[in-house]
Amino acid sequence: MNVKEKRIIVTGGSLGIGRETAKSLIDKGAIVLVTGRSQDRLEKSFGDLDCQSIAFDIGDTSNIVKNAEKCLDLLDGKVDILINNAGIGERKTIEELTIESFQKVFNVNVFGLALFTKEIVPAMKNNNGGTIINIGSTASLKGYQTGSIYASSKFAVRCLTQCWQAELRPHNIRVCQINPSEVTTAFGNPDRIERDEVHNKLTSKEIAHAITSAIEMDERGFINELNVWATNPF
Repeated sequence: MNVKEKRIIVTGGSLGIGRETAKSLIDKGAIVLVTGRSQDRLEKSFGDLDCQSIAFDIGDTSNIVKNAEKCLDLLDGKVDILINNAGIGERKTIEELTIESFQKVFNVNVFGLALFTKEIVPAMKNNNGGTIINIGSTASLKGYQTGSIYASSKFAVRCLTQCWQAELRPHNIRVCQINPSEVTTAFGNPDRIERDEVHNKLTSKEIAHAITSAIEMDERGFINELNVWATNPF
């Protein structure tokens, strides 16, 4: 798919992987709408670029329909590509687990993602095609200590991806999951301060490259799942 003039939504795009991906797509001539929880962060990241933005919390599932309608209105009802990047995480031992922690993470990573996608898919069906990129994690491949909440949410996203692949292929809608391993972003930092790059760790640039490469594949094919690991993180 040639992304020039394609209408693209990037959720959780004010920092990290979302921001890097959005900027890459803008550079390629796409019409990009970025969402995030903070209008200030969105303006700092994209204020000087040809890009639209809208601030809302995708974990606020009671307002998903309203916020999706706002996004569709800004794009004249047309969406070619949806990048479900918004995500949060918590690390807790089994003794520390609470229903509140599960709900907080699943509202963003699973329920918000799924319900927002539900509202966007009809626009793709009307256009007889589209691409959905779900940002998962290598945590969706194998659990780990203190990963009960975050890893299980990403296992759920992986399942959603596979279900949607089966359901949407007849409508020429490609669904791909990108699974990054550790990336030096602000993920997990309550103050949303991005970590410094480390020479042997992944950065947002590698994941943005993977995302755009999956999108740009000729539409006769699609990558169903792509895992991205640091070459030598040790």
